[in-house]
Amino acid sequence: MESNHGVVLAGILEAAENAPPVDAVEAVTRELGTTLNARTVSFLIADLSGRALVRLARVPLNGSAGDRRSGEESATVLPFDGGPAEQALRTQTVQVLAVPGGWTVLAPVTDRGEVIGLLDLDLPEEPAPEAVREITRTAHALAFVVIANRRHTDLFEWGQRTTPYTLSAEIQRRLLPGSFTCEASAFTLSAWLEPAASIGGDTFDYSLARDVLHFSVTDAMGHGVASALTATLGVGSLRNSRRGGAGLVEQAGTANAALIEHAVVPGSYVTAVLGRLDLNTGVCTLLNAGHVPPLLIRDGVARDLPLPGNFPLGMFPGSTFETGELALRPGDRLVVITDGMRERRAAGLDLTARLRKLTGLHPREAVRSLADAVLEVAGPVLADDATLLMLDWYNGHHEERRTDAGADQERASAPLPG
Repeated sequence: MESNHGVVLAGILEAAENAPPVDAVEAVTRELGTTLNARTVSFLIADLSGRALVRLARVPLNGSAGDRRSGEESATVLPFDGGPAEQALRTQTVQVLAVPGGWTVLAPVTDRGEVIGLLDLDLPEEPAPEAVREITRTAHALAFVVIANRRHTDLFEWGQRTTPYTLSAEIQRRLLPGSFTCEASAFTLSAWLEPAASIGGDTFDYSLARDVLHFSVTDAMGHGVASALTATLGVGSLRNSRRGGAGLVEQAGTANAALIEHAVVPGSYVTAVLGRLDLNTGVCTLLNAGHVPPLLIRDGVARDLPLPGNFPLGMFPGSTFETGELALRPGDRLVVITDGMRERRAAGLDLTARLRKLTGLHPREAVRSLADAVLEVAGPVLADDATLLMLDWYNGHHEERRTDAGADQERASAPLPG
């Protein structure tokens, strides 16, 4: 069976590499469909809203289109409704369903906990356990096919956008990391940004070194393109100094000077929380530059973390910065937010109470649940960006992960109630 799997995987990867980037996914699904004698196989990509899947298809110019169309490309949005597709992604388990005239298999397409989409197969007969395992492995391989090929085409990004982007939103999108979720042996991190109608300059970022996790949440003053450009300057400086090996204090000082020297708007500034987590010890160093305090959820209790006060980045020349430390314990959840989660109409949300209710959810679902909660009290259009980054600490940095097709099953969220 394993040797046969190697042959199937080799065929899938060869099909993906031989096809143009826009056809790579279709080439993989066609190869899988032939192997399993499937009637149809399709890939549904996760929508950027986090609340739907999108079916991409190529249709003749005079053929029927989905919800949106660009030339021969069609995108059909399938909102989450608590059904099998959402359950598959939430629990990270394959769903095998009896349907009239056959069987449907829904397999999550995931990489390190990041939901990329869903593989949907229509089979004439109930698949054997080995066939289900083959589908699961192919879905995982498909994640890497999407990651590799989206670098070369706008098709996937176009399909994921259910609403048009403004220029400021486009700039902001480019500042965010390529994946919003990362599972490792010692931690799970997930972040989310719910944009305002006029982009408010929020960003989040993270980078994993060999024994250190770097992360940040920033909020640039103002709205629109000017705010997005200020955010670009701040994030660019932080990344540049971080990649040069600078510590948090040096990163903050360099960004402070850069924002003052190259200010897009005179007097513009950026608030920020910068973090550095030692993965061997669980000691987290934090620098708060005029930002909303981070929160720690420990033993079901949520509280603000007291940290040394610093001025925002870009406010005063020559500002000095001070850090604080937190020793994380297994089971701790660290949450970093922007003021859009607490100010204006969003203040109507009891954030600490909601955080306590979400402790059982994977950070991937928890951050989106919090974003939904903010929209309920302050939406449907937000006055300011609402951004949050959530980090669960487990310890065991040098232990191997226990995964199945790109996800740690023990950390996955429970199914939605029926």
